[in-house]
Amino acid sequence: MRNYYPTNKERRFKAYVSAIGTTQLHLRNPYTIAWWSAAFPGFGHLLLSKYLRGYALFLWEILVNNMSHLNHAMVYSFVGNISMAKDILEPRWLFMYIPVYIFAIWDSYRTSVDMNKIYILAERENADFSSYTIGAFEINYLDKRRPLMAVLWSLFTPGLGQLYIHRVLTAIFTMIFIIIFIYFSKLLIAVHYLFLGEIEQATHVLEPQWLLFIPSHVGFAIYDSYVNTVENNKLFESEQKKFLKQKYQQLRVRFPASKKEVE
Repeated sequence: MRNYYPTNKERRFKAYVSAIGTTQLHLRNPYTIAWWSAAFPGFGHLLLSKYLRGYALFLWEILVNNMSHLNHAMVYSFVGNISMAKDILEPRWLFMYIPVYIFAIWDSYRTSVDMNKIYILAERENADFSSYTIGAFEINYLDKRRPLMAVLWSLFTPGLGQLYIHRVLTAIFTMIFIIIFIYFSKLLIAVHYLFLGEIEQATHVLEPQWLLFIPSHVGFAIYDSYVNTVENNKLFESEQKKFLKQKYQQLRVRFPASKKEVE
């Protein structure tokens, strides 16, 4: 019986299928990963499935950004109120923000370059991996899913697209923080006033410090679910192709060329 679980016989594996998700190597554009780290520190690492590092940088961004009032200052600068933007900034936290922000961009770029090299070697080795897992709480398996559906569910509620493709950790993380951002930004209260036609009240009630987190968060949820759906489909096809070649390609079945041969 073939062992599909990781052993020391192979150096590299393309993917790992567990009850909480599918982690895989695939080619990534380092500049795209770096851009997501610039948009929100931690997102670049989450796209690389570097979860612990990504969560740490994400939580750091929320803490230091709020304590330095950076988003609030950005809103003032957008409307041309530069003096108010300077006054609201807290320099003790702002100078702490800069080095870690640069590190997040640099490290995500460096890591994506290294992981691309590892993927090429893993693809050449093409080692067996488990494509199906079942446990007391979850079942996970490789399957083909529609990228458009992942995008649509992420638009409705960030995190649902990740649940659709069984990226449980990222889904829970994304859903928890979209609730936090929407609650503290008072976005739904503003929408309520907007429906009532009270535009000025809707604008006044918003909390810009928390509101500016939402666009990056929603954009990440959409991009992450789409890319991973596409790559999971490629992984499914690759694993199925290898299985069929190993099981059936060596068999030589001769099909009759004409009706007379059948008779």
